[in-house]
Amino acid sequence: MQKKVSKKIIIIGILIIAIFSLSIIQIKQQEMISVSASQISNKKIGWGIKRNDEHKQPDVGAMNQNVLEENNGICLGNKEKKYIYLTFDEGYEAGYTTKILEILKNNDVKATFFITAHYVNTQEELVKQMLEEGHIVGNHTVNHKSMPDLTDEEIRTEVMELHQVVQQKFGYEMKYLRPPMGEFSERTLQITNSLGYKNVMWSFAYQDWDEKKQPDEAKSKEKILKNLHPGEIMLLHGNSQTNTNILDSIIKEARNMGYEFHSLDEFEK
Repeated sequence: MQKKVSKKIIIIGILIIAIFSLSIIQIKQQEMISVSASQISNKKIGWGIKRNDEHKQPDVGAMNQNVLEENNGICLGNKEKKYIYLTFDEGYEAGYTTKILEILKNNDVKATFFITAHYVNTQEELVKQMLEEGHIVGNHTVNHKSMPDLTDEEIRTEVMELHQVVQQKFGYEMKYLRPPMGEFSERTLQITNSLGYKNVMWSFAYQDWDEKKQPDEAKSKEKILKNLHPGEIMLLHGNSQTNTNILDSIIKEARNMGYEFHSLDEFEK
């Protein structure tokens, strides 16, 4: 009888030690995860490019490009192929997108439109038209806030609330994200990548977004054409009258120069 009791005590003791050891291991693993997460940089990166007029790929900053691409983001395509990936940022509607869509349709060009929650909530028919005509609709977040300034949970909310709205309204699953204001960090890239999103920056943009200070059409056209380059991700704003007025000729002249317009779904590195 005493032997049986002793064996039970030994077994119970072994189980207690095993449970205690397992708890210590789990705590240490959690601590390691926490330390690892704290080491992820949240240094704000403001996207910028150094243009050239030689039809070569611009300097986007090697360190910034590496951080982006190491986290499944893109900014430049294949430097040997004269492909252009046309994208528009759409925070709100200024009355030009219908014309832009008409020009794209007439020229058989598929673009990507990065929209905010305000845009989809006020311009549902235009978003529907974009999708019906074969364009990509991308995520520009709910409120267009700088992502490095937000908590992890706020980032998820900004991205996924818009994701769910678009999915519910159109049965469409967004997969491309353009960080508001062109600002991101290693932390924000890792979070949005974990949500299934590819961050899309750009290799050409210019000051076209201020409706009250629209750039000269001839100068804008010259600037865009001089800076065409292989693998270009072109950013234009859909609230720009200048862009709308010169878009058709830009597409035609770019093609005359040997460039092809491709969808982001056809992106080649």
